[in-house]
Amino acid sequence: MKLLFLNGPNLNMLGIREPDIYGKQTYAALEEYIRSFCGELEIECEIFQSNHEGALVDAIQGAYRKFDGIVINPAAYTHTSVALLDALKAVGLPAVEVHLSDVSKREDFRQVSYVRLACCKTIAGHGFEGYRMAAECLSAILDGIIND
Repeated sequence: MKLLFLNGPNLNMLGIREPDIYGKQTYAALEEYIRSFCGELEIECEIFQSNHEGALVDAIQGAYRKFDGIVINPAAYTHTSVALLDALKAVGLPAVEVHLSDVSKREDFRQVSYVRLACCKTIAGHGFEGYRMAAECLSAILDGIIND
């Protein structure tokens, strides 16, 4: 199985940006965590982060026929990007939306997720562990254990 892990704007600032919300670990630590659990689960992975919506759209489109599924933390684009939603719908790959914080307990505008409309599941509020949970969910879907 091969998964694409996509991270949106400001995630490159982990450990610096609002550590009381997002934690003190860095983006490099997140990448290391993802690679580590993917190795344990025998999942091939590629990790990509961008602060630019078009680059994320390009990455999603590039996943077509190359990856089995997508784990996406669209960050601020969660609440604004029809372009990411349309790209996910276009490629038709199973996707899981991940958020480090529990967005359901945050500002009103964070309650809207366009990306969620193209995802099998949303995992929020579990920090780095949410990425592993998302990969395990996609693994179960791709293995036919659960239906998306």
